[in-house]
Amino acid sequence: MEGYQNLNLQPIGRQWRRGSSGESQPIRNPYNGEILTEIMLADKEDVNEAYRTAMEVQKEWSRTLPQEKRAVLEKSAQIMDLRREELAEWLAKESGSARTKAHVEIDFCINIIKEASTFPFRMEGKIIPSIIPGKENRIYRYPIGVAGVISPWNFPMYLSMRSIAPALGAGNGVVVKPPLATPLTGGILIAKIFEEAGLPPGLLNIIVGKNEEVGDPITIHPIPGIISFTGSTRVGKMIGAKAGEHLKRVALELGGNNVFIVLDDADLERAARGAAFGKFMHQGQICMSINRFIVDRKVYEPFLELFKAKVKQLKAGDPLDETTDIGPLIRKSEVERIQTMIQESKDQGARAVLEGNARGNLMEPVILADVRPEMPIAKHEIFGPVAPVIPVENEEEAIQMANATEYGLSGSVHSTSIERAVRVAHQIETGMIHINDQPVNDEPSIAFGGEKESGLGRFGGDWALDEFTTVKWISIQEQDRPYPFDRG
Repeated sequence: MEGYQNLNLQPIGRQWRRGSSGESQPIRNPYNGEILTEIMLADKEDVNEAYRTAMEVQKEWSRTLPQEKRAVLEKSAQIMDLRREELAEWLAKESGSARTKAHVEIDFCINIIKEASTFPFRMEGKIIPSIIPGKENRIYRYPIGVAGVISPWNFPMYLSMRSIAPALGAGNGVVVKPPLATPLTGGILIAKIFEEAGLPPGLLNIIVGKNEEVGDPITIHPIPGIISFTGSTRVGKMIGAKAGEHLKRVALELGGNNVFIVLDDADLERAARGAAFGKFMHQGQICMSINRFIVDRKVYEPFLELFKAKVKQLKAGDPLDETTDIGPLIRKSEVERIQTMIQESKDQGARAVLEGNARGNLMEPVILADVRPEMPIAKHEIFGPVAPVIPVENEEEAIQMANATEYGLSGSVHSTSIERAVRVAHQIETGMIHINDQPVNDEPSIAFGGEKESGLGRFGGDWALDEFTTVKWISIQEQDRPYPFDRG
C-alpha cells in the first residue's frame, strides 16, 4: 500500500489545492528540526469557500441513506487500521509522539469513528402526548448543518477526529482548522482517509492558516451552527464569546489541573504504575495528564520511592525509536517555560526527587516533592514531563486541595476501599474521575468533558450526537380545535 501523497495541499471546496494567502509555512519535526513539508497557507476567502461548499454538499449528504453514510465511516476506520504504521510514523515525526502514544491515539480515532458510524441510525424522533385534545406532537432530529472545528497539536489526529467523525455521522458538513504545528496529522491525513473511504468531495474541508488570518473567520462565519474547540481556557473563552455574539453553539474542551489522589489505604504499587503512565505519556502534553499528585503524608515517602523507581525506567529520545517512552516537546519555548516554572518552585522550597536533563526540545522526567499549591508548578497547567507531589494530612485536606483550582477536567482517586474512593470522587469538582486508575481515559460512548473553566458541553456517544444535531417540534392538530376567540 502506497503512502499518502501531496500532503502540502489542502482540501478546500471540492479540490485539493494550495491556500490563497501567498505565505508558506514549513512543518518541522520537533525532535530534529527536519522540514517534513511546506504548506501554502489559507486565508479568509478560503474559509468562505470551504464553508459554502460544505453547506452545499451537506444538503445531499443529509439525504444519503443511513447505511451508505455508515459504510463510509466504517471504511475509514478500516483504512486507519490498515495504514496504522504509516499514521504512527507521521504522528512521531510531526507531533513527537512515542510509539505507545501514537498507537493509543490511532485506537482512539478508530473507536470514535466506529461509534459515529452508528449515528445515521440513531437520528431518532419521538411522539410525545399533548395537553391539547386531538393534537399529536412529533420531535424530529436533524443535522445542525455545518460544524467548524478548531483542534490542538498535542493529540492532533484524535482531537480533530473526535469532532469530525460524529459531525459527519450525524449528517453534517465540516470545516477544520488544525494547528499550524501539526496540520498533517490534525487535518490533511484525516481528509485523505475519508476521501479514500468515499466521502463526497467538499463535505470535509481543511483550512491550514494563521490564527490572525483565519481564526475569527472560522468562528464567526454565518454558515456553521456549532464551533467545536479544544485548547487553552484563555483562547476558549475568546471563541465562546465571539460565537455567542453570533448565537452559535459551542463545544469547548479546555485546560485542566488534574489531580491524582493517593489516600492512606491505597495500593501504592498500583498507584505508582498508574502515576507514571498518567503523567508521562506524551511527555505530559495531554489535557487529562496528572498535574498535581496529592498524597496522604502517612504514605508520602513510600509512594515517592515507588514512583521514582517506575519513572527512572522511562527512556527519553527519538520518537521513531521503538524503545522511546518520552519524545520531544512540541517546541523549544515550551521547554523554556517549564524550566522556569521548575526553578521558581524550587526557589520556593520544592525538592527535586528526580531531576532529568533538558536538551533541545527533549526533557527527561522531573519529580518535585514538598510542593505547595501556590507554587507555579502546581498552580498552572504544566503540559510537560514534571510531576509535582503535594503532601496532605488527611482525606478532607485532599478533597479541599483538589478543588482549590479554577479547572475541573479529569482526575483519579486511589484507595483499597472502593466505597471510600467513590465517596471522595463525588466530592471532587470535575467532569471525569477514575478510581484506582489514572486520569488519561477516553471511551467513545462515554460523556467526555469538564466543569468550571475546563469547558462546556460533552463529547462521546449520545452526548456528541446531541452536540452536532438540533431538534424540531412538529405538531398535528387532528381534530378541530376550539379557540378562545371563537364567538360563533
